[in-house]
Amino acid sequence: MNFEGKSAKEIEKLIKMMDIEAGAKLIPFLLKDERTSIRKLGEGLAKKLEKFIQEKERVRKLWYYENEIFKSGVKLIAGIDEAGRGPLAGPVVAAAVILPKGIFIEGIDDSKKLSEAKRDILFDIIRDKALSIGVGIVDNHIIDEINIFNATKLAMSNAIENLSICPEYLLIDAVKLTDIHIKQQALIKGDSKSISIAAASIIAKVTRDRMIKEYDVLYPQYGFRNHKGYGTKEHYESIEKHGITNIHRKTFLKGIVGEYQGENHNFK
Repeated sequence: MNFEGKSAKEIEKLIKMMDIEAGAKLIPFLLKDERTSIRKLGEGLAKKLEKFIQEKERVRKLWYYENEIFKSGVKLIAGIDEAGRGPLAGPVVAAAVILPKGIFIEGIDDSKKLSEAKRDILFDIIRDKALSIGVGIVDNHIIDEINIFNATKLAMSNAIENLSICPEYLLIDAVKLTDIHIKQQALIKGDSKSISIAAASIIAKVTRDRMIKEYDVLYPQYGFRNHKGYGTKEHYESIEKHGITNIHRKTFLKGIVGEYQGENHNFK
């Protein structure tokens, strides 16, 4: 390919219009160009390609557990994870995600390792690419009734039931669902080991965070947008000042509820 007669800005614009794999074909020609500015574009593109290859390899490794299961003839695997086991307020949310076999989703990872902006981007990509997504939501009142562990399992079961396709196998982050009669495997830290669980972790986290932002509008004095319901200093100080709300988990606040749920401190 000959870039003679094209300026560095024109070539840079061309590169930006191409995906990295297509742009990779330009690298040898860019590096041979007599102009320093063009060679620098080639060097930059080469570094970008190297990072992309590393990312593809990282994501390929996230398919390890799924690929082992596919060998048995299974075709539909659902990854399952939850968000919100630890907070003092709000629901626990679980997601079940069935991905197309071998799909490459750049940047996918355990939701806790990602920025909010990156999670939002991946949320949309997963919603677009997944074969099926199911979400289960269990509110704070049920959490108080059956405890957080059972509430988490209930949310996961509901997520599976809300799938539009019935999975043949479940990969679950650290939990076994004995009431669900589908072959399954619980993986400790599964959201960083399995692409399906990682996808579920992102769906669950973003879904819950968006709910919390709505609670922030209802209860602006609590700062839910900042702490997402977790037990931060700001949150405890807000409870001390304003009492508990209708979304707080009383069983998580046993030492506080009796003191602050009086007539002026119990928001309905």
